[in-house]
Amino acid sequence: MREHAERSVALVRERLGDFEPKLGIILGSGLDAVADGVTEAKSVPYTELQGFPQPTVEGHSGALVVGRLGGVATAVLRGRSHVYESGRSDAMRVPLETLRRLGCETLLLTNAAGSLMPYAAPGSLALVTDHIGIGLPNPLMGEVSATRFLDMVDAYDPSIRRTLGAAAHRLGIHLHQGVYMWFGGPSFETPAEIRAAKNFGADLVGMSTVPEVIIARFLGYRVAAISVVTNFAAGLAEDPLSHEHTVQVAGAAAKHLTRLLEESVEQIVQKGR
Repeated sequence: MREHAERSVALVRERLGDFEPKLGIILGSGLDAVADGVTEAKSVPYTELQGFPQPTVEGHSGALVVGRLGGVATAVLRGRSHVYESGRSDAMRVPLETLRRLGCETLLLTNAAGSLMPYAAPGSLALVTDHIGIGLPNPLMGEVSATRFLDMVDAYDPSIRRTLGAAAHRLGIHLHQGVYMWFGGPSFETPAEIRAAKNFGADLVGMSTVPEVIIARFLGYRVAAISVVTNFAAGLAEDPLSHEHTVQVAGAAAKHLTRLLEESVEQIVQKGR
């Protein structure tokens, strides 16, 4: 994987010059439009970057975009690979290693999520405070170094969370908070699984993010994650669940997410120095 990352870094620098991003962003399902807020943007498709996954899910275009967001040098990953696509929980390791080698020190993850909170309706944003990933494959399996025994306390950086909360308040955006539980997918959760998730302490459910957070902390990133609520979880509403609905609702909420990021990223990066 290290060799793949080195080759991808070399190609990006050859194509895009010596631009050194400080912030990395991963865009979830239906959130591609956030990348439209990047100025001075240059793009490289995943197909040209060695070791990068080829997303198979609608709403994940598969390209690395480098430019400025809110005045901050930023690298955006337009789309991710999920465990259900390849069976690999470490599928996003090469992209994250690549961004780290390019200069990114902070990683903001986004995702589409189901809500277990009756007051967090579809179209709203929620700040992830912690996660639950019980029973699913850890992306550090196979690591041989002692650093694989990773401390995950405050994996979602409290300082970044405070900055995002303050920015949301200034903008009049209601930013919910909650614990995200990772399910493997691609089938949606059953009502019984949602009841179990609630008993575990989950507020949000989804099929991504957790493996990337583990990898990112292993690589030394400061991390935060924002969920776009696209539906109430199974059994909590009458509407049937579908990926088409997920992409549609996430796309409509993307403008609020973009405003929040543009308002906060400069302060987030400054606090990391």
